[in-house]
Amino acid sequence: MGGGEGGQEKSFNFFQVLLEGSIAGGTAGVVVETALYPIDTIKTRLQAARGGSRIELKGLYSGLGGNLAGVLPASAIFVGVYEPTKRKLLETLPENLSAVAHFTAGAIGGIAASLIRVPTEVVKQRMQTGQFKSAPNAVRLIVAKEGFKGLYAGYGSFLLRDLPFDAIQFCIYEQLRIGYKLVAKRELNDPENALIGAFAGAITGAITTPLDVMKTRLMVQGQGTQYSGIVNCAQTILREEGPKAFLKGIEPRVLWIGIGGSIFFGVLEKTKSMLAERRNREVGALKDE
Repeated sequence: MGGGEGGQEKSFNFFQVLLEGSIAGGTAGVVVETALYPIDTIKTRLQAARGGSRIELKGLYSGLGGNLAGVLPASAIFVGVYEPTKRKLLETLPENLSAVAHFTAGAIGGIAASLIRVPTEVVKQRMQTGQFKSAPNAVRLIVAKEGFKGLYAGYGSFLLRDLPFDAIQFCIYEQLRIGYKLVAKRELNDPENALIGAFAGAITGAITTPLDVMKTRLMVQGQGTQYSGIVNCAQTILREEGPKAFLKGIEPRVLWIGIGGSIFFGVLEKTKSMLAERRNREVGALKDE
C-alpha cells in the first residue's frame, strides 16, 4: 500500500485497502490522541477563555477515555475511506494531477469521519473546559438539554476547519513524500515519514488556527446564545477581542499537530507496511501450497 506513489499500482482490492487503511488509521489515531491529549486540553482552554481569563492546568487528561471511543472509529473511517478513494483517483487522473487526488480524497475522508468526529469533539471540549466529569454523563445531559443536535454543535465550523485541514495536510504530506522519493530514489524509512508528517501537520495547523478558534467557541457555548453561527462568531470575536484572538492557542496547536503529524504518519506508514508484509507472506504461503 503505497502512500501516494502517483498511480504506480494500477489495480487494487478496494475492500482490502479499506480494511488495512481502517486498521492503520485507528491505530495511529489512538496513539496520537493518548500521547498528546494534555497539549490539546491546554489549547482548548486557551481558546475558550475570554479576555484575560487564566486557564486551569488541572485535569489535563479529562475526557480522554470517552474521546478515544470516538477517535478510534473516526480515524479508522477517515483512513479507510481516504486510502481506496486516493488509489481510485490516482488510477483515474493523469499523474501530474496527483495533488488533486490527494486533496480530494482527504476532503472525502473528512466528511465521512465527521459524523463521529463532531460528537466526540463536542463532548471532549465540554469536559476539557470543566462542564462535565464523564463522557456518558456529558452525552446524556447534552441530549437532554439541547437535543440530539447538541452533539453536533459547531458542525458547520468543524467542517469549515477540518475539511480544508484534512485535505491540505494529506496533500502536503503525500506530495512531499513523492518529491522526496524522486530525489532519494528509494522508499522512505520510518524517521523520514515521521519528519514529513510533522512538517505537514505544523504548516496546516498554523493555517487553520482561526477556524479552530471559531469552532471551539461554538462547540463550548452549549445553550448559550453568544454566537449565532460562524459569521456572527467571527464578527463578535473581531469586535470584542480584536484580530489577535483568532490566533489564540496557535503555539500549542502547532506543537500538538506538528508532533501529532509526526506520530500519526509514522505509525500509519509503519502499520500499513506491516499489514502489507503480512499479506504478502500469506499470499506466498498460498502459492507454495
